[in-house]
Amino acid sequence: MAHAHVHVPHELIEKEEPSGTVSRVERRFELGAVLLLSLTTLATAWSGYQAARWSGEQSQHYARASTIRIKAQQQATAAGQLRVDDLLYFNGWLDAREAGDAPLAKIYERRFRPQFVPAFRAWIAQKPFTNPNAVPGPLSMPEYRPPELAISKRLDAQADALYDEGTAAKTNDDRYILSTVFFAAVLFFAGISLRLEWRPLRGFVLGMASVLLIGGLVFVASLPVA
Repeated sequence: MAHAHVHVPHELIEKEEPSGTVSRVERRFELGAVLLLSLTTLATAWSGYQAARWSGEQSQHYARASTIRIKAQQQATAAGQLRVDDLLYFNGWLDAREAGDAPLAKIYERRFRPQFVPAFRAWIAQKPFTNPNAVPGPLSMPEYRPPELAISKRLDAQADALYDEGTAAKTNDDRYILSTVFFAAVLFFAGISLRLEWRPLRGFVLGMASVLLIGGLVFVASLPVA
């Protein structure tokens, strides 16, 4: 009896790729995704830590600047009050001199503050009562330099410097937070790559994630560390 040979159409035969090759490629894709996820998680944690540190630096600098600014205002207020006292004693001396009361003028002169005396003497040396080009009064003389006013200016300069440092810290804080946007994109692309079956697309997504990760790391490396 003759045996009938049944031939299966060639189109219906599945072409199987070598299992070893497929598993090796799959393992590489999975390993790449895991590495990207791990590195990105560490980079995100580092950026968050640095952002928190710089935010703390910003708060501290702003708080110190505010405190020093208050002290500067106190010194400026004290300088203004002492200037009023100097003006009152000088006006009293001037009135006594105009009235011809030399003893009273001497009393006022003895009550001048030590910081006012150099300006007063420099003003007298100009012969203000006969010299029309003389400075109007001792308080307008360059020798009149209240120490409280100098302290106020110095404290203001310190407050300005601290405020600038706080602003710089805020800028670094914002930049570290911006870097987390890169890393969030890496986590997204690396995560969805594990669910993609088409290899070209999977490779493209992993490549995009790698580029974003490298760009984020380079950006973070350029930032100062708190």
